[in-house]
Amino acid sequence: MGIIVALGDAYCFQKMNKPGESDEGCILDGKLYPFGEISRTENCYRCSCTRDAMRCCTLFHTPVGYNKEKCKVVFNKESCNYDVVQKEDPSKECFVYSRVG
Repeated sequence: MGIIVALGDAYCFQKMNKPGESDEGCILDGKLYPFGEISRTENCYRCSCTRDAMRCCTLFHTPVGYNKEKCKVVFNKESCNYDVVQKEDPSKECFVYSRVG
């Protein structure tokens, strides 16, 4: 029986575990995560760790529709999302009209 999770347009990937790499979980970006579901990694992914592989999808969506001349994109690790702010005054947000995973 499989479980299908719809995460919209999130980017997903799979990392196969090397035999004998770890008996305690999966290693991603040098950090050990326990077997099972991981709701949020340090780098903002939602993952599932099994003995065979680690499957992950992003928790963030990349802004693509915004004023690129006046605004810039800054990754906010606290919220696991991209902030789009004015280049001249980063304390002010810009309007974003589309994002992709």
